[in-house]
Amino acid sequence: MEELKRTVAKEALEFIEDDMVIGLGTGSTTAHFIEYLGKLIMEEELEDVYGVPTSHQSRLLAIESGIPIVSLDEVDAIDIAVDGADEVDPNLNLIKGRGGALTMEKIIEYRAGTFLVLVDESKLVERLGEKMPVPIEVIPAAWRAIAEEIEVFNAEAELRMAEKKDGPVVTDNGNFILDAKFHRIEDPLDLEVELNNIPGVVENGIFADIADIVLIGTKDGVKRFER
Repeated sequence: MEELKRTVAKEALEFIEDDMVIGLGTGSTTAHFIEYLGKLIMEEELEDVYGVPTSHQSRLLAIESGIPIVSLDEVDAIDIAVDGADEVDPNLNLIKGRGGALTMEKIIEYRAGTFLVLVDESKLVERLGEKMPVPIEVIPAAWRAIAEEIEVFNAEAELRMAEKKDGPVVTDNGNFILDAKFHRIEDPLDLEVELNNIPGVVENGIFADIADIVLIGTKDGVKRFER
């Protein structure tokens, strides 16, 4: 599976040109892309390319890889954003956020001229929510009330707990994450909007109608799908 991630990350480099501002996503597949991009920049095969990171993780990796970094408020536009996904349905709707960076990912990827998604074939599903819960970033003081509110959607929400520290996971924005398991997601766009209307919700991990191109690493090579 790791080799598939590397293959699809290399394929994404074909979309990168000089003078681009690139949104840099978070996660294992995107990490390979950042490393490969940095190598091209260091070898001067690309010029005047800048990265806008979506998390502390992608920022640190970009710096280590030699990619010039700028913040979102320093650029007029983002040419392309490159990121992974936890699930992809046949309509190219996504679930993202297992890495905890969903809010900044969504801000940057909605702003990008092109949103390029990199996944391996294990991330393909017939319907969102088949394998993964929907991450929901919430204001810490409201997490329990929001978890109860989510039950209205016939879902169960759990506070995500940290693995290498005591207590819950804390996002780069200082918030908590609820992982909500829905029995059936009929309309991803509608659910995305409804979840964000709950007071105390910062953002959720449904990315509906946003991906422009999805590259899928398979044992038979990289497959490309466009909206």
